Amino acid sequence: MLNLETWIGLRYLRAKKRNGFMSFISVISIVGIALGVMTLIVVLSVMNGFQRDVRAKLFNVAPHMEIGYIDPEQNHNWQELTQLAAQKKHVLASTPYVLGQALLTNAGEVRGVMLQGIEPQSYEAVTALKSHLQAGSIDTLSAGEFNIVLGSGLAYALDAQIGNKVTVLTPQGNVTPAGMVPRLKQFNVVGIAHSGVYEMDENLALIDLNDAQKLFRMGDQVSGVRLKLDNPQDAPEMKAGMFPERQDLWVRDWSFQNQSYFEAVAMEKRMMFIIMAFISLVASFNLVSSLVMTVNEKRADIAILRTLGMSPRGVMRIFMVQGAIAGTLGTVIGVVLGVVIAWNIGSIVRFIENLVGRPLVQAQVYFLDYIPSDVQVSDVSVIAGISLLLAFLATLYPSYRAAKTEPAEALRYE
Repeated sequence: MLNLETWIGLRYLRAKKRNGFMSFISVISIVGIALGVMTLIVVLSVMNGFQRDVRAKLFNVAPHMEIGYIDPEQNHNWQELTQLAAQKKHVLASTPYVLGQALLTNAGEVRGVMLQGIEPQSYEAVTALKSHLQAGSIDTLSAGEFNIVLGSGLAYALDAQIGNKVTVLTPQGNVTPAGMVPRLKQFNVVGIAHSGVYEMDENLALIDLNDAQKLFRMGDQVSGVRLKLDNPQDAPEMKAGMFPERQDLWVRDWSFQNQSYFEAVAMEKRMMFIIMAFISLVASFNLVSSLVMTVNEKRADIAILRTLGMSPRGVMRIFMVQGAIAGTLGTVIGVVLGVVIAWNIGSIVRFIENLVGRPLVQAQVYFLDYIPSDVQVSDVSVIAGISLLLAFLATLYPSYRAAKTEPAEALRYE
């Protein structure tokens, strides 16, 4: 059964106000709280979705971890690195690689890339790139054949197709009577891969490991060994404890090459949370205004309640109940709308794109060409909690003013 203060607070909330403007302010405060909560949930869910989907795509085509000798001269002994890695329980597979700068030219187009030399068989065990091939096969990369697999964006930029030849220029030049000239070698395009990650598709260039060693004059050395982990999400935390006993090794995880991107997303998420939280704060000020106006209108009622024996604390509870219910109502509406919109944001964006006739999300900027969403219960709970806290704080000042009402003063002109 409701106590007296709660019952009166509910009556005040349901009662029709003589002042229509005050009713309008009350509705605006509830709508403002709902919009703030809804916007926060949608924005954070979209950012969570970007982090999840970009990482998932990276984990399919990029190495989870890389290891190598600090002294490059020792990298000829890469078999020892694969044996060390195989002894770690979280490592599923490993593969050696060679990495070097090169220029690719074809049809008058030139592109700079980090050319990768791989072992096709072990490389397929570390990445899922084979499933992303649009044409050709990685298996056709073999020593002495000088074949190459290109990312779809790079192949398009070079106007290269399966069966074409592209020319590779490396900084390791040849000494001639005319001076130092770049090394040139033609490679046969035997595969085109599309990973869905813009940076990968624009820069991917794979050749056989032995061909890369010859091209970059590395002898039997490699640049390092790539590892596949059972849980790549934990790679940044696992890195420090992977080979603590070996001071002659370097270790880096998947975040090394993409660190700036993920740090930027994390910073944007924190800043957007703060900025969007101000929407709820503004709505809370509207709630303060609404309650203050209610207190002024109900001064006579408050005075009568006081003369009947209600304590100042009881008067405070009346208006705290009224404000708390308004805040709770706005929060619940905002949570429901936010979750529903976040779950369907992809369809909503596609509908808008069809209306305007152009894509709203560019893969060149956002890595993805669609809007992902990942609604996390923890985020929704924090947002709802902050909204309810702001609504509660908004009730304190008006309720305190109501409790300080003097009955004789309030009834003097009634």
